[in-house]
Amino acid sequence: MKKYICDVCDYVYDPELGDPENGVPAGTAFEDLPEDWTCPDCCVDVDDFSVIEE
Repeated sequence: MKKYICDVCDYVYDPELGDPENGVPAGTAFEDLPEDWTCPDCCVDVDDFSVIEE
């Protein structure tokens, strides 16, 4: 699964880790994040994330 980076604060969403502190279990693809999920560091929504090309 691809990782995504916040364009505002550089937080990296790694699907292998998820975001358990905010109710997103490990293994959750970026595309499957809840509609109300926001960046845990700066609170922008998923529209402000870009895929990390590896």
